[in-house]
Amino acid sequence: MTRIGLLSDTHAWWDDRYQQYFQDCDEVWHAGDIGSAEIADRLEGLPVTFRAVSGNIDGYDIRLRYPQVQRFQVEGVDVLMKHIGGYPGRYDASVRGMLFARPPQLFISGHSHITKVMYDNTYHLLHINPGAAGVYGIQPVRTLMRFVIDGNDIRDLEIIELGKRTLVDK
Repeated sequence: MTRIGLLSDTHAWWDDRYQQYFQDCDEVWHAGDIGSAEIADRLEGLPVTFRAVSGNIDGYDIRLRYPQVQRFQVEGVDVLMKHIGGYPGRYDASVRGMLFARPPQLFISGHSHITKVMYDNTYHLLHINPGAAGVYGIQPVRTLMRFVIDGNDIRDLEIIELGKRTLVDK
């Protein structure tokens, strides 16, 4: 069993609650738009495996550290993560070929700032977008997620609301 913490679109914003909510996780994944090397350093400093992709607002320093696309296995689950990915029925052109050629079991994306968990009946995969954990963007509420991968099962998904998208909600 592997406990996963998932966030996206921090846009250089740190919230101490990231540590609180991820303290019992085995891995933390960031689906892009980290925003600064300082935030990346803090996330890498958590006592867990950290995986991330770069996003469209990330500078050269972040793009050197994290690829645009990551594909990896956790337990028995094939995972594909890309910042700009779309969602079932509206995938971004940059991922359609990957999904068609070899669909993962779990597709993670960010970018939209909209929290979504959807099953894709066409590709037989679970799509997750954790929304945005930072204060920049259109989202009314800042979110992150936790879930468990146990063998081939993805379960116990939690959407955690961090508060309204304001600079004073910490």
